[in-house]
Amino acid sequence: MNGLIRRYLVVLFRFLPFALAFLRDRRRFILFGSRRQVADEKHRQRAEQIRDTMLELGPAFIKVGQVLSTRPDIVPPVYADVFGTLQDEVPEDAGGDPKQVVDEALGDELDRSTLEPIAGGSLAYVYTADYRDERIALKVRRPGLKPEIERDLRVVRGLIPLVSLFASERQQYSIENAAADFEDIILNELDFDREGAIMADIRENFVDDDRVVIPDIYEHLSSERVLAMEYLTGRKITDDDAFDDVDVTPHEMATRIIEVYLKMGLVDGVFHADPHPGNLAVTDAGRLLLFDFGMSERLPATGQEDIIGLYRALVRRDVDDLVDALIALDVLEPHVNRAEVSRVLELVIENLEGRSEITWRMIITELTTMLRDFPFRIPPDVMLLIRVGTVGEGVCRQLDPEFDFLAVVRSFLVEQGLIESELDAIIEETWTDIRRSLPALARVPSRFDRTLYRLERGELVVRTEPVGGHRMGDHDLGYAVLAGALVVAAAILTFHDQPYELPVLAVAAGFLLVYLVRRRLS
Repeated sequence: MNGLIRRYLVVLFRFLPFALAFLRDRRRFILFGSRRQVADEKHRQRAEQIRDTMLELGPAFIKVGQVLSTRPDIVPPVYADVFGTLQDEVPEDAGGDPKQVVDEALGDELDRSTLEPIAGGSLAYVYTADYRDERIALKVRRPGLKPEIERDLRVVRGLIPLVSLFASERQQYSIENAAADFEDIILNELDFDREGAIMADIRENFVDDDRVVIPDIYEHLSSERVLAMEYLTGRKITDDDAFDDVDVTPHEMATRIIEVYLKMGLVDGVFHADPHPGNLAVTDAGRLLLFDFGMSERLPATGQEDIIGLYRALVRRDVDDLVDALIALDVLEPHVNRAEVSRVLELVIENLEGRSEITWRMIITELTTMLRDFPFRIPPDVMLLIRVGTVGEGVCRQLDPEFDFLAVVRSFLVEQGLIESELDAIIEETWTDIRRSLPALARVPSRFDRTLYRLERGELVVRTEPVGGHRMGDHDLGYAVLAGALVVAAAILTFHDQPYELPVLAVAAGFLLVYLVRRRLS
């Protein structure tokens, strides 16, 4: 208990200067004074200092920072961008000897003298080793890491009520919901049994796809602390020589990345959620190689349908369906004021339509910024999908600066039959409008009959008056109407193989000439 209190005080002391800075932003002298205007550059410097503090505090806080980088409902965009750089950071303090974990878990199965380190991260190390005349890879959890993580998660839970006191009402709602999400994500990433099972499922889903390769798992060598897998090599996807001597271009690989991740999430329902450059490689055969499945998730069928419904609503710009999708995904509460949310979402769509280029990150930023006045949260599975989109889009833009992420997403969803094509959408919308209009159309004949009856009895008189005192004969106006109708007909006939539109346009010009001459003479 003394160790927990001491750790709590250390963490509190390290973050206290930032808490005071945020309080001064709201009131210059903390308890009173006007609000301070802080430049974006100052916020970026502050975010970098917080990131460095998280690195120094160890793996649990590194993971908290990584999670916060995908939580725009909690932190502003500039902080999310900086926290996103924690992805490739490796702390200097390596902890205990991971080879001891290999000894305890595998015993005489491996020759320890053949172990060679090839990578390291905040939670685990990766080695290669000889096993039965072949080279395999071992992902080894840091010794004594789980108790340390669990202790720090208790510290984070203890800090939540304190942080909530200084947060806005909207942020309080998100912070309280995020505490449990942190624990689930971090503890899941510590469980290598879970990672191995998900990795095996994803490999099975792509067994017939020669565009992508995923290492095989040695289940009899794996455990909660050690994950043994096939050792595969490739060039880091963003290296300058990644596409040398391979039959695939950077643009083609970017498209492949998006299609692979969409298939994982929306078709198979189990996906790798950490597509940063360190986890993606290009093999000598030009295949996409995926590493490190610690951050991954399974989506229930209903979750897949809700995500597809969200995209369909965005494509159609249907605000009502968009609200329904956000509620179905637990982003918004069911009792939220739909009218107010709809007005905000209409502004989001208008703002996006007014821009020359639209990106996934831009959509998420605009959406979360405009929803800040409403209590909303981002559930873990949705958060990981957002992460896949933002990180994946960034990688694709590194490969091809002109890459259109949203166009590839839309094309994939149409090809998979997950959303309708433009023509299908127009037909469905038209049919919906007709169905809604049928009751009114059914009443038209009776109303028309009543109107004629009143005309016959002299009960209804229609009177027209010339506009501006200028009187024009009915015949003159008829020539103009005929000319306009023929122009429309000619436009339609341009799609025909024969040049029928030419004589039609000639007749239209004749009627127009007659109309102009008669009007001038009158």
